[in-house]
Amino acid sequence: MPFAEVVVDLAADAVDRRFTYRIPDDLPVSVGDMVSAPFGPRTLEGFVVSVKDEPGMDESRVRPLKGVAAAGVILPELIELAEWMKKRYNCLFVDALRLLIPSEMRGARVKEKSVRVAALSMPVDEAAKACARAPKQLELLSHLADGAKPTAYLAQMVPGAAAAIQAMAKKGVLALSETRERRAPRMDDGGRSREDPALMPGQQRAADEMISALRSGGGRFLLHGVTGSGKTEVYIRLIRAVLADGKGAIVLVPEIALTPQMVGWFHARFGADAAVIHSRLSAGERFDEWERIRRGEARVVIGARSAVFAPVEKLGAVIVDEEHEGAYQSEKRPRYDAREIAWRRCETNGGVLVLGSATPSIASYMRVMPGVKPQNRLTLLELTERVLGRKMPECHVVDMRRELEMGNHGIFSAELVKELRACTESGKQTMLFINRRGHSTFVSCRACGHVEKCAFCDVAMTYHQSDGRMHCHYCGQSKEPPTTCPECGSSFIKYFGAGTQRVEEEVRKLLPGVPVARMDVDTTQGKDGHLKLLEAFRKGETRVMVGTQMIAKGLDFPNVTLVGVVAADTTLNLPDYRSAERTFQLITQVAGRAGRADSPGRVVIQTYTPDHYAIRCAVKQDYRTFYHTEAGYRKRALYPPYTVLARLLVLSKDERIPALTAMALEQKLTEALTNEGLMDGVLLIHAAEAPIKKLRGETRWQVYVKMYARGEVERITAEMEKLAETGAPGARIEMEVNPANMI
Repeated sequence: MPFAEVVVDLAADAVDRRFTYRIPDDLPVSVGDMVSAPFGPRTLEGFVVSVKDEPGMDESRVRPLKGVAAAGVILPELIELAEWMKKRYNCLFVDALRLLIPSEMRGARVKEKSVRVAALSMPVDEAAKACARAPKQLELLSHLADGAKPTAYLAQMVPGAAAAIQAMAKKGVLALSETRERRAPRMDDGGRSREDPALMPGQQRAADEMISALRSGGGRFLLHGVTGSGKTEVYIRLIRAVLADGKGAIVLVPEIALTPQMVGWFHARFGADAAVIHSRLSAGERFDEWERIRRGEARVVIGARSAVFAPVEKLGAVIVDEEHEGAYQSEKRPRYDAREIAWRRCETNGGVLVLGSATPSIASYMRVMPGVKPQNRLTLLELTERVLGRKMPECHVVDMRRELEMGNHGIFSAELVKELRACTESGKQTMLFINRRGHSTFVSCRACGHVEKCAFCDVAMTYHQSDGRMHCHYCGQSKEPPTTCPECGSSFIKYFGAGTQRVEEEVRKLLPGVPVARMDVDTTQGKDGHLKLLEAFRKGETRVMVGTQMIAKGLDFPNVTLVGVVAADTTLNLPDYRSAERTFQLITQVAGRAGRADSPGRVVIQTYTPDHYAIRCAVKQDYRTFYHTEAGYRKRALYPPYTVLARLLVLSKDERIPALTAMALEQKLTEALTNEGLMDGVLLIHAAEAPIKKLRGETRWQVYVKMYARGEVERITAEMEKLAETGAPGARIEMEVNPANMI
C-alpha cells in the first residue's frame, strides 16, 4: 500500500514538515501533486513531496488523502530545489514550495477558461433546408458556414441568437461543445525581423563556447559586453541549440519595463515556443502561460525574477540579463536571489548558466579572477565592440558647480539645452534620465528649515504636480502641501529638488509642441502601461522620453542619438557601500541607449562631482579600471564580496520596544556565537537604529553583523535565524543576508 509525504499549505513553524498519508486505491497520486488532506478537524491543501511503500509509523494512525486538487503541478526537480532553498535561505519549506506555482492555483482561485462553441453537424445545404422557415437560424448559418464559432460571438452578431442556437441543436443541425480558451498576454514583435542576422566574430566565439558547454554537460559564463554589442543575439543562438537538443530555456530580465521589448524579440524568433511570466499579467494569463510551459507547449520562458521557477523540463540554459541588478534579490520572505536559483537549476540539469551585463556586479566579476575555487568560478566571455563597428557614444561631462557660478540655477545646463534643441531639429529622439520620480524631492520652509515628512515614515515627502499632493514613496500616504510652515508659521514654503515630473515640465517649456513622455512608477501602473509608452516611443510618436532607471538599461531604440543624465550624483550620495557601483552602472547603461544605429550618439552627464572615479570610468566606458578601483576599496573597508553583511531587523508600532529588543538580541547573539565557537568569523555585531528609523508606521532598529565571507557564514546566520524565529513581545524580527537595500 503506497503512502504520500505531504507538506500542508500552512505557513507556520510548528507544522512545516512532512506528514504521512495513505493513498487510497482508487486515487492516483504522484510526487508534485496538490492534494486535499485531512489535518486535525480541517481539510487543507498540501504538496506531495515523496511517495513511499512504508509509512514509517503506526499504520493505524495514518489517515487517507481525500483527493487530488491538481495533478503534477510541481516538477520533482523543483521539490528538491525547495528543500535546498529551505536550508539556504532559512525559510519555511512551504514558503519555498508556494513560489513554484501561480499563487492563484492555491485554493483553486483560477482555473482553465472554457467557452461554448457551436459547429454545424451536417453539410451547409442540408442545414439550410432544415432551417428554411427560421430567418434567425439562417442568419446564424451564414456565420457558421466557414467553421465553428463561440456562442458568445454568435450572440453578438445575431440579436436573440440564444433561442435559435438551442432550436438548431435540437434539430441536430448544430453540435455544442466546450473548448478551452487561452488567455494570452500581449506579445507584439513590433515588426522585428524573424531571421537571425550574421554574427560578429566576437559574438560567434561567445555563442560557440556556450553551445560547446551545453553539449559537454553544462557550464557557467559571465558575458561582459559593452552596450550595443549584441548580447541578445548570442542568447538567441544558444537557445536555438538548446531547442535543437530537445531542451528548454529561461531568460530573466530585471525590470517589467524590459519585458515587452525582450518578449518582442523572442516572439519574433521563436513564435509560439515563447512564453512570458511577470507580475503585470492577469491571474488567468499567468496561469495559462504557466500551463503551456508545464505541458511543454512553450519551451522558452521570458520573465522577471519569479520566472526562474518556471516548470521547464530538461532545462538546457538559464540566461540572466543585466545580472548586476538588485531586482533579482527578493526583499520578501523567502529572500532568495534569482541568480543563485538559476545557478542551482543549471547545476542540477547540466545546463548552461549565462550572466550577461555591460556592467557586471563586483561579486560576479570577482568570480572570473584567478584563485577562485572551481565550484564558484565563472568563465569570462567578452564583447568589446558594438555590432557592425558602430561607435560608442561621445560623452561630455558638465560640472554643475560652474553652471551655478555662471548664474544658471535651472535643472538643465547650457550644454544639455543646446543638444536637446539640436537633436529635436534633426528629427532624432532623446532620453533624459533622472533617478527620482515626482516633481520636487522635498518641501521645506525657508525661514526655519522644517522639511515636510511622512507621519508614518522617517522620510521627506515628495511633491507630485499631477495631483498637487505630497506623497510618501515608501508607504503610499499622501497629503496636501502646507501653505504655512507648521513649525514657525512662515509662509515661505519652497519646493526643492527635481524629479521626473519636473524634468518633463521643463522639457515642455523648452521644446513647445514636441511630444514628451514620462516613464516611472506613476505612469506605468496599469496593465501594459510599460508597453504602451515604449511602443509610442519606438514608433516616433514621442520624441523625448523622461524616465527613472526603467529607461536606463536593455532598451534598444535606433533613433535615439542623445541621452541626458540630469543628476548623476543622485545615487552617488546614498548611505550604501554600493553607491559608487550603482552610479557607474546606471550612467554606463543609460549612456549606452544612444547611437545604437547608424547615427552617432552623444551623452551629456550633469554632475557636481566630475572627478569621482565612478563618473570618470563611466564616461570612458572603462569597466576594468572601475572594477579594480572599487574592489580595492571594498577589500580595504572589508565590504562584500570580501565579507557578508547580515542583520536582524526589529519592527514595532511601539516606539520603545525596538531599541530594547535589538540591544537584548545583540547580547544573546554574542553569547550564542561565543558558545558555538563562531566569534572568530565575526568582525562586528552592533545594535543601532535602522538608516530609516520609521517606516510604514513602525519604528525600526537593527542588529548589524559583519562576518568574513570565508568563515562559518551558514552557521552564524542559522543562529541569527533562531533568534528571529523566537521573536519578541510586541515586535517582529526579520533576518536579511546581504540585503539589496540597507534602509
